[in-house]
Amino acid sequence: MPILYKNASILYKCVFLFAIGWFLTSCGERTDVTEKYVRKGRKVEIVKQDDQFVLLRNGEPYFIKGAGGYTNFDKIKENGGNSVRVWHAKNAQQVLDEAHKHGLTVTLGLWMAREREGFNYYDKKLVAQQLKEFREVVHRYKDHPALLMWGVGNEVNMDATNSKVWDAVNEVAEMIHEVDPDHPTTTMLIGLRIKTINLVTKECPAIDVISFNMFANMKDVEKRIKLSNWKGPYLVSEFGARGAWETYTTLWDAPLEQTSSEKASFVRERYLQNISPDIGRCIGGYVFFWGHKQEYTPTWFSLMSKTGEETETVDVMRELWTGDTSGNKAPYVAYIQLKGSFDFQSVFLEPGQEYGASVYAFDPDGDSLRVEWEVLPETYRKLDSNSKDILPNPVPNVIGEASGKSVRVHAPKKEGPYRLYAYIYDGHNNVATANFPFYVSSNPPY
Repeated sequence: MPILYKNASILYKCVFLFAIGWFLTSCGERTDVTEKYVRKGRKVEIVKQDDQFVLLRNGEPYFIKGAGGYTNFDKIKENGGNSVRVWHAKNAQQVLDEAHKHGLTVTLGLWMAREREGFNYYDKKLVAQQLKEFREVVHRYKDHPALLMWGVGNEVNMDATNSKVWDAVNEVAEMIHEVDPDHPTTTMLIGLRIKTINLVTKECPAIDVISFNMFANMKDVEKRIKLSNWKGPYLVSEFGARGAWETYTTLWDAPLEQTSSEKASFVRERYLQNISPDIGRCIGGYVFFWGHKQEYTPTWFSLMSKTGEETETVDVMRELWTGDTSGNKAPYVAYIQLKGSFDFQSVFLEPGQEYGASVYAFDPDGDSLRVEWEVLPETYRKLDSNSKDILPNPVPNVIGEASGKSVRVHAPKKEGPYRLYAYIYDGHNNVATANFPFYVSSNPPY
C-alpha cells in the first residue's frame, strides 16, 4: 500500500506540474500577443484594441482596401481602393513610385523560392544567399513612403514537405524587423489547414500577420483561425472568383467558369462575410486580379479585358470600398448556351459541323451591347515547377454569322478540348464575359 500511495503522489505531482506548465505557456502566449500588438509609434503597426486588431499608418487606422496586380493603379484609386499587392520585388521602384503617385500603399512581396520549384531548404548556402538578396531589397525600399508591409513568400506551403521552409520564413521576417522596424511582416498561405496555421504560429514568431489566398473557401476562415493557435490578425491577400480547383468539371476535366456577373455576386458575398471592417481580426484584403491575366483562362481571374474594359466585379468593389452605387455599370450576363445546352452538360461537337450559340445578357443602364466571340484551345494548368500558363491563339475561321447575342460556330476540324468565349461590351468601358467548354470528337460517347 505505501508503494501505491507513493506512486499516486508522484502521479499527482506530475499532473500538477503539467497543469502549471500549461497555464504558464498559455499565459505566455497571451502575454506575447499583448506585447506584440501594443502601440510603439512606428510608421506602420498593428495594435490590439479591446477585441479588435487595427492597422495604423502614421498613427491613423488604415483598413486595407486593396487589389493585387501591377497595372491600372489609377483605377484602384478612382474606385476607392487604397493599396496594391505585388508578389515580388522586380521593378519595385516603379511599382512603389506609381502607387505613391496615386495615393496608394504597397504590400511588397519577397518571392521565396518554393520546394515544388526545386528549392532545397536543407541547403544552408542557398538559404543564406536568398536571405542576403532580401536584405538588400529591404535596405533599398524600407524608407519609401508608399511601403505598407512586407510579404514574405507566397504559398510556400503548397506541396511543401520540408518544414525548414518555416525557419527560413522566420529568418527573413527577423531580418526585416532588424533592418526595417517600421513595417510589419506577413506570409501568404494557400488553403486553411489548421496544421499549417499552427506551424506558422510556432515556427514564425517574427510574422506579424498571417495572410491567406482564399476563394470559395474564404467562408471558413474565421472558424479555422479560431480552432488554430494563431492569436493575431489576418489579411486576405487574394480573393476573387471561385477557383478552377473548386468548381465542377466536364467529363474531360475542363473546369466550369462562372460568368462575370456570377463572380461579382460571389465576391460581394465573401467580402461582406469575411473581410468587412466589422470583422475584428481581419485588417483588410486584396481582390485578385486587378488587370488582365491568363490563369486557366484569360477571363477566370481578370477584372479587366485586354484593352482595359472593367467587369462587374470592379463595380462591386467600388460599392464595397466607398458605398457609391452611381456611375455606368457593366453589363449583366446570366448564362451562355451552345448547341442548345448548358456547360455542365459536357457538350461534344463533331469536327467541322456548324452549331448555334447564344449568350443571355442585358445592360442595367439600357446601353446597346456588342458581342465578340472567339474559340480558344483548352489549356490545362499543371501545378508543377515547369508549368507556364500561356494564352493560346484563337482558332481561326470558326466564328460564323452573328446576330445580336447569337452566333453560328463551326467546330474545329482538329479533335480535342476547346472553349467558346463571349465578350459583351456596352461602349462605356465596361465588359461582361462568359465561356463554354466543349469537346470536338468524331466519335462522341453519346
